[in-house]
Amino acid sequence: MQMLDLDGITITHNLKSKKITATKIIEQTLTEVEQQNSILNCFTAILKESALNQAQIIDSTIDKGNNPGILAGVPFAVKNLFDIEGITTLAGSKINAENPPAIQDSITIRKLKQAGAILVGALNMDEYAYGFVTENTHYGATPNPHDLTRISGGSSGGSAAAVAANLVPFTLGSDTNGSIRVPAALCGVLGLKPTYGRVSRSGAFLFSSSLDHIGFFARSVRDIAAIFDVLQGQDINDPVCTSLPPQPCFPVLQNGIDGLKIAIAGDYFQEGAEVEVLEAVEMVAKLLNTQTIINIPETHRARAAAYIITACEGSNLHLERLRSRSQDFDPATRDRFLAGALIPGSWYVQAQRFRRWYQDQVMSIFQEVDVIIAPTTPCIATLLGQEKMIINGKEILIRPNLGRFTQPLSFIGLPVLSFPILRDNKLPLGVQLIAAPYEEAKILQVATFLEKSFCGTRILPVRK
Repeated sequence: MQMLDLDGITITHNLKSKKITATKIIEQTLTEVEQQNSILNCFTAILKESALNQAQIIDSTIDKGNNPGILAGVPFAVKNLFDIEGITTLAGSKINAENPPAIQDSITIRKLKQAGAILVGALNMDEYAYGFVTENTHYGATPNPHDLTRISGGSSGGSAAAVAANLVPFTLGSDTNGSIRVPAALCGVLGLKPTYGRVSRSGAFLFSSSLDHIGFFARSVRDIAAIFDVLQGQDINDPVCTSLPPQPCFPVLQNGIDGLKIAIAGDYFQEGAEVEVLEAVEMVAKLLNTQTIINIPETHRARAAAYIITACEGSNLHLERLRSRSQDFDPATRDRFLAGALIPGSWYVQAQRFRRWYQDQVMSIFQEVDVIIAPTTPCIATLLGQEKMIINGKEILIRPNLGRFTQPLSFIGLPVLSFPILRDNKLPLGVQLIAAPYEEAKILQVATFLEKSFCGTRILPVRK
């Protein structure tokens, strides 16, 4: 049985019914990863010995008649900014490679292991999570599994590509300005960025603390819900982690969308994108039977303010390294950090003031609607090494513009899922499903409806 084509929930079901063992699943996974990684360059570390040891423990638990967990036997991997016991946390950096190995797993990895999932490796990313392309000077580019001449997106490019290529059913990533949603869209997989503070960041190498979120990639909505339910909850080691009780999503996935008020983001979100991107949003709107359009005011300023906050917080975090070892940075990362270090403090203060105002405007919209849909990226995956593109007759830089539609939303901590739009003989796109804080369940109900509408099954098509 080829387990790698299945989603995590199905793998666990087959494991519990003894159609396969966890050891066999991990052996298949490791073989596939080792064969494909020389082409896809998703993994920066493969944890063969520890993964096989954990698989044996899962098999023993089942043999004893005990419950091995909701994600038992499911292989997963993490962006290499999560601490893994015994492995140095790279964060995509040459400088960090000199650090000692982590002394324990991040809280997210520990929770997933407690749920029975099996960690098989760490994944490539843009240096210090500052990028949208995963073309890393130190560790190489991670190409898109749908077209090896194109980018996977970033900064969690290795995480998205590993799922799209069927190497693992799910992965962890991080999202500051769109680093989960952008690669999810370009690689054609689901990518959830939960509400800011809903999932602990303890044990992850942060980039811009007031914007950083932990999130995940998968190929089925029910996997996304199961992972979210395992990870959500308070953690005293992350000061921004909410004390609100968890709100399980898995049990409500089949509740449907009757009664949910869904709208299309207009104005800013209907400009600056290729025609096929806007057509994808129209198609999703038609499936959801909505023609309601809402306009979020001053979104272009929200994007600018997000840039200022990101650049200031990121450059401040790395200031000492910029002073002493600037030659060891990825040049693309270093130059943006240096620019951020020169931004006046008054700009940062004003950006934070504007943030509160913008959040109030958006929350007033959520008094009238439950879920908003919008494009994820302005284009399909661009070519590796490509610097510019033309949209609506205007030449623009690719790197700063891939986050055009994602930055204003993570700026105020909203939960957002990028839902994949998979098309015959064309590269994938993504459509964002956006809700008010702590309303992840509404997003996943809509996603479940779309998943059935597009695929008729829970499993999405994957790489060619």
